Amino acid sequence: MSTKHEQILKYIENLEVGHRISVRQIAKTLNVSEGTAYRAIKEAENQGYVSTIERVGTIRIEKKHKGNIEKLTFAEVVNIVDGQVLGGREGLHKTLNRFFIGAMRLEDMMRYVEAGGLLIVGNRDKAHEYGLQAGAAVLITGGFDASDVVKRLADELSLPVISTTYDTFTTAAMINRAIYDQLIKKEIVHVADIFIPFERTNVLALGDSIRDFRKLNEETGHSRYPVIDDRNRVQGMITAKDIIGHNDEVPIEKVMTKDPITTGMTTSLASCAHMMIWEGIECLPVVDDAKRLLGIITRQDVLKALQMMQRQPQVGETIDDLITAHLTEMDDDRFSFKVMPQMTNHLGVLSQGVVTTVVITAAIRLLRKQKKGDLVIENVTLYFIKPIQIESIVEIQPKVLDATRRYGKVDVEIFYNGQAVGKAFVLAQFIDRY
Repeated sequence: MSTKHEQILKYIENLEVGHRISVRQIAKTLNVSEGTAYRAIKEAENQGYVSTIERVGTIRIEKKHKGNIEKLTFAEVVNIVDGQVLGGREGLHKTLNRFFIGAMRLEDMMRYVEAGGLLIVGNRDKAHEYGLQAGAAVLITGGFDASDVVKRLADELSLPVISTTYDTFTTAAMINRAIYDQLIKKEIVHVADIFIPFERTNVLALGDSIRDFRKLNEETGHSRYPVIDDRNRVQGMITAKDIIGHNDEVPIEKVMTKDPITTGMTTSLASCAHMMIWEGIECLPVVDDAKRLLGIITRQDVLKALQMMQRQPQVGETIDDLITAHLTEMDDDRFSFKVMPQMTNHLGVLSQGVVTTVVITAAIRLLRKQKKGDLVIENVTLYFIKPIQIESIVEIQPKVLDATRRYGKVDVEIFYNGQAVGKAFVLAQFIDRY
């Protein structure tokens, strides 16, 4: 039987897109406490089924899929620009396809505005009205209000009219930045993208014995399985090593690893890979917040996906991409690096985070010359770093101290004008390709 938390989530999921939700209403409808209702609504928000907007409330929105994650809803736009909804609240769940800046004559502007878009404009009542009639939502900059005619039209068409105190340029930049960030998120692979779902996962129950393990092993050829209770919650993991020396009648509960390490659907593949390599795990159960089994993810699948990611072009540049783009390889395994303004802290010197990224990148490039394959950084120790100013060109000198089949140790020195300004140590673990 499902828990109250699960019942609320199912109820929210079945609500019509655009439906208003409140803690009190959920608690009354499903006869649960307001605390339980609040926690379930927050979980639904984390899963992308609802969106909470200040001064508006919580509404059911369409859950985004990987393919359209770069598209924002108007509800998200309200939060991005710290906006106030003046009308058309029923349309906040709708998706923004593109936005237009209304900095031209009205007749010229309307040639560009189209349905599903967002018109960003100042205090121009006619532009607001024409934008709504064209099927676009309206974002009014400068903190201006809309006319009563525009508000009524917005309610009739279920197209939001939003007001923000920011100017047009700042507003457009904020929305563009949000879309750009979504593009980067789209490229990050998560457990949910590659895991083996529960329907295709071989499991054992708490009441099973080692005989059941051997039978399942003969049928599937696998050597490790999650152990679940009668509510599908993960209670342990059992492997072929665990049953050595035990007879067939022994319950698996006696020999399994209890409270195993698990992962969630939203965990990034990089974090998952590091966890599996560091802990020496070949298979991880994928669970929800209630520890119910959703599926499994194997080390082999993770490594294959990571190798595939390395061959894919990046759609949006991350901070690391911007930093490493300025790292130029010289002869004798040395690198040069120019300190750009966006890489400094508030004092105008190279930030420690950027130093760490540069050190790791130089170490990785050198280690890959020593041994082909993938690797994971296990530890970075920054011994010292002196202030390095904007526009400085520094020299990075990595040196391999030791490289075995499994580990690589690199000493990295940083020089400016022939003087040592930084020193670090990097420990990396090599991982075999499958």
